[in-house]
Amino acid sequence: MYTMSRSLIKAIKLLDCFKDKLEMTLYELVEESNLPKTTVFRLVSSLEEAGLLVKVKRSSHDVKYRLGLKLLELGKRVSEQLEYRKLALPYMRELNQKLNELVHMAVVEGDEAVYVEKLDSTKPVRLVIQIGGRSPLYAGSAPKLLLAHMNDDDRDNYLQNIEFEKITENTIENVEELKRELAEIKRKGYSISQAEHYRDTMGFSYPIKDFNGETIAALGVSIPITDYSKEREEMILRETGKTAERISRELGYW
Repeated sequence: MYTMSRSLIKAIKLLDCFKDKLEMTLYELVEESNLPKTTVFRLVSSLEEAGLLVKVKRSSHDVKYRLGLKLLELGKRVSEQLEYRKLALPYMRELNQKLNELVHMAVVEGDEAVYVEKLDSTKPVRLVIQIGGRSPLYAGSAPKLLLAHMNDDDRDNYLQNIEFEKITENTIENVEELKRELAEIKRKGYSISQAEHYRDTMGFSYPIKDFNGETIAALGVSIPITDYSKEREEMILRETGKTAERISRELGYW
């Protein structure tokens, strides 16, 4: 599993304090972060030196901090890495309108799946996934598909160090069972899940591949279990598979 130093975690916690505020004083950061004063002072100095925070000094008694432009630069790089989101969005929108179901895209980050794009259904009862939301790679159709398509070394390392959490009654909690399911996903070319991460929800996912043939994302559709039928499943798989293929071709995969 991946570890992170305590200081880095605390520094990120400080940056998170700016979610709802443009500027903050040192004492506001201490109060908001619930970290010791000396720790906040030390981390703020380091973040300022790195360009992640900028000091705004209007007077000796009016000193505040705001997020630095370095974060904008880093955010731009992340956005460029996820450029395929923009390319995929029109196809996802078309799929969303055709099915009137939640359509989402997920990628691997560390040992989790992260949802980087989504389009909601207009149904009164529907699953809500947040962009930036995370899921363990063993729970849900998109996470499992991403795990199945990892390179062998990364997947083996993940499986050797996995720590299962029973999220719902259907969450897989056995490595051998997970391995069998991953092999089946590779064989079929798509993934299906039933209430593994979100209760009362079924998921269907296909891989999005780049020009090298590598799976870079999972395109998924999620529906309430109450709307499930075999005919509905077949239609969703057919349309999701076609959409994933179209996006992949735009990315140079043939």
